[in-house]
Amino acid sequence: MARKKKKADPENPGRLRQIGLTYKMTRRSDRWIGWVIGGVFLGTFGVVLAIGFLIGHPIYLGILGFLVALLATAIVFGRRAERAAYGQMEGQPGAAAAVLENIKRGFVITPAVAINRSQDVVHRAVGKCGIVLVAEGNPNRVKGLLAAEKRKMARVVTDVPVHDIMVGREEGQVPLGKLRSKLMKLPRVLPGARITEINDRLRAMGDLMKNMPVPKGPMPKGMRMPKGQMPKGR
Repeated sequence: MARKKKKADPENPGRLRQIGLTYKMTRRSDRWIGWVIGGVFLGTFGVVLAIGFLIGHPIYLGILGFLVALLATAIVFGRRAERAAYGQMEGQPGAAAAVLENIKRGFVITPAVAINRSQDVVHRAVGKCGIVLVAEGNPNRVKGLLAAEKRKMARVVTDVPVHDIMVGREEGQVPLGKLRSKLMKLPRVLPGARITEINDRLRAMGDLMKNMPVPKGPMPKGMRMPKGQMPKGR
């Protein structure tokens, strides 16, 4: 029996279509992208081909130049597309979490460990550099979130470096496009086994805080918390 052809999945476009969509997205904020990647391809191919004529092997160097030009074009296009994507995400709630979750290894990412009504948010990354708290939102409001998160962490982890990173364009902040490189440049002081231990403790702390019963409304004055049910007398 002949095998049935698989229907195209609209949520999983082909490679060429994906490249086309990425190009259109990039061109919205980088209108020179077509000229840039075209110049990179022709320039690289021309240089290698010229070397081939000089040494008397234009065919071999022409084939090699074509492959090298494709590689160079892909690298330049990828970097400019990434920069354009960061530029379009910048300023949107959760943009930093999207960047952190693209870090494939070396860090355990927990998005939105602290958030307020104004959508200021703090994300957590645990790696060999220690604990990194990445904040996005209003700098004045997010300071309280960072301080509260540090107090909670101090209950379960000690002697672990804690780094603060504020995402933004103002002085002392890290642009969204440089967040990944900033994390990678932090000094590595912890072994891999310690990362798992720290993350398990922080995760347990989060589960405990999530399941802890919170009284609704203010507690009346003079009211004491129950210490347990007293045994009934016979």
